[in-house]
Amino acid sequence: MSVGAENGPSLGREMGAHHDHNHHHALDARGADRSRLWIALSLIVGLMATEVAAGIVAGSLALLSDAAHMLTDAAAIGLALFAARLAERPPRGDYTYGLRRAEILSAQANGATLLALATVIAFEAIRRLIDPPSVEGGIVIAVALVGVAVNLVATWVLAGANRDSLNVEGAYQHILTDLFAFIATAIAGVVIVTTGFGEADGIAALIVAALMLRAGWGLMRDSGRILLEGSPPGIDPDTVAEALAAEPDVIGVHDLHVWEVTSGFPALTAHVLLEPETDCHQRRRDFETLLHERFGIDHTTIQVDHAHGEQGPIELETGPLERIDRG
Repeated sequence: MSVGAENGPSLGREMGAHHDHNHHHALDARGADRSRLWIALSLIVGLMATEVAAGIVAGSLALLSDAAHMLTDAAAIGLALFAARLAERPPRGDYTYGLRRAEILSAQANGATLLALATVIAFEAIRRLIDPPSVEGGIVIAVALVGVAVNLVATWVLAGANRDSLNVEGAYQHILTDLFAFIATAIAGVVIVTTGFGEADGIAALIVAALMLRAGWGLMRDSGRILLEGSPPGIDPDTVAEALAAEPDVIGVHDLHVWEVTSGFPALTAHVLLEPETDCHQRRRDFETLLHERFGIDHTTIQVDHAHGEQGPIELETGPLERIDRG
């Protein structure tokens, strides 16, 4: 006998109602996140225009590098908004999960942009350290302080969004990096004004580049793990398989896979063999409860079969485990 996770009309209705509630709640949360992204975008675009003009007048690479980073911030937030809209489209046609992974592609693009821009800024900063130009420290300080204030507001706005979403986290990392960059730029301006040490501008630009590299690598790593269908953070496939195998009447577990459809959406499939005469439907519901309560996995497809009496000891291969033997 084979039983899939979708069987059972009563359970199906309960899960459907639960899914609808979660779906509407998720839509409300995403709407709030989009509003926060729009506010942050407006702040960043306004400040970017001011900084470009001031950077040209002051001859400051630190200001211009911040402005370039802010251009990527604006693009990152715009891409995040577009990806969030795509992710809300219902599943249809070839896309049985919908376009939820558009948010992961957005995070990956944001991470790659940060890495590329950091490389360019680092190169130019080193050149300026070798041959430092004249920099108007007063203008640098004034614009940097305005930048700190604006980015504090933008960071606060996005900090209240759902940062479990890599899409939102990508936009947040751009803004947070800008905040630290403006702080470094302000310090560089003070050093230039008080000591005349023009190299401080290049050093501040290097600090900006280092922060961008750190944020970009983190986004590339986390989004890459989801695209390669690695297990979600905090969920060990070996532990999940062992927990299922330890349940009463279970003979073996195999073909177990745990992955993330998108950030915050873990999914699981598994094949479980039970002792003959076991109530497959009840045991499957027990498995679903276990996975929900212990691992936070709600999207599951579990195939449950009865073992044949003549099989004797059963050794089953799993995905992450070498084998589970409940013979």
